[in-house]
Amino acid sequence: MKNPVYAVILAGGNGERFWPLSTPERPKQFVDLFGGKPLIRHAADRLAGYIPPENILVITADRLVKASVKALPQLPRANIIGEPCRRNTAAAVALACGIVRRRGGEDAVACILTADQLIEPAAKFRATLKAAVATAAKTDAIVTIGIEPTFPSTGFGYIEADETGKVKRFVEKPDRKTAEKYLKSGKFCWNSGMFIWKVSTMTAAFAAYAPEFLQLVTAKSYRKLYPDITSISIDYAVMEKAKDIRMVRAAFRWDDVGSWPAVENHFPKDAAGNVLVGKTVALETENSIVVSADDHVTAVFGLKDVVVVHTPNATLVCAKAEAARLREVVKRLG
Repeated sequence: MKNPVYAVILAGGNGERFWPLSTPERPKQFVDLFGGKPLIRHAADRLAGYIPPENILVITADRLVKASVKALPQLPRANIIGEPCRRNTAAAVALACGIVRRRGGEDAVACILTADQLIEPAAKFRATLKAAVATAAKTDAIVTIGIEPTFPSTGFGYIEADETGKVKRFVEKPDRKTAEKYLKSGKFCWNSGMFIWKVSTMTAAFAAYAPEFLQLVTAKSYRKLYPDITSISIDYAVMEKAKDIRMVRAAFRWDDVGSWPAVENHFPKDAAGNVLVGKTVALETENSIVVSADDHVTAVFGLKDVVVVHTPNATLVCAKAEAARLREVVKRLG
C-alpha cells in the first residue's frame, strides 16, 4: 500500500478497575492475568505480521514510560512517548497525529488503538484493521471499528450506522431500556474506541472542530504546550461533530475487561461456578472470583457472589455486583 500505516496504542489509566492488582503506578494495561503477559503486550503482539514494530507508537503518561518499555521490548524506545500530564484522549490523538505526520507524511494512515482490551483471534483483528485502513486510505473519512453487541450493555457507548457503514451518530452509555432497543434494532454497535484515518483527514478534522489541538499536530516540541491544552475526549472534540465517519464491523471477539467480573469470561470455573487464580481455596463458596497474586494462600469459606483479590500490598473483598465501583475505593485511599 502506498500509504504507510502506523499503529498508535493509547495507554494511560489510573489503575482503578482492577485494584488492587492494578494501581496508578501499574494500571490495567500491565495486568498479566490473561495469557501470562500484560494487556499492552497483547495489544502490540496482535499487530505482528501487519504493522512492523518501528511503526507502532505508544502514548502513555511520563510515570508509565519505564514500565511500558519493559512490557514492550520489541518496540524502539523512541516509540514510547510520555505525556507530562493527563489531558484526555483528544490531546493524545493530536500528539500521535503529529508524530505520524513527521515520520510518514500527510498520507500516512494512523490506527488509534487501545492498550487494555482482549481481542481474539488476532488474525481476524488484523483482517478487520486492514479493511478499515483500506477505507481510510482511499477516502477522506474517519473510520471506526464497531463491536457487534451481544447483550444490552449500559456500560458502553454505541454507534449507529446504516447498511453501507456510514455512521449516523455516537451515543453515550444508555439506560437499560434504550440499550435493549438498540440491540433489537440491529443498527447499533458498541463503540470500541478504535479509530483509523489519514493524517491529512485528522488534521482537517481538528482544524474544523477543535483547532486548539492543531498546535500539538504541528509542533516539534509538545511538552510546554500540554499543561494548557483543554482536557476533552476525542469523541466529544471531533467524533460527534465530524460529517464523514465510516464504521467497519469487527470480525473478532472483543472484551473491554472493564472490571473484575469480566475475568469469568477468560478462566475455567469450578463446579460451584468459582474462578480461582493462584494459591486459593474456596469452600462452600459459589459464583465468586478469588485471586492470589503471590505465594500467599487466600481461602474463602461460605460466601457467594464475591470478589476476593490478594496482592502483596492490599486485599480486596467486595460483592461482585459492586466491583465496577472500585474507583470509589481508590479515591478514598488517595
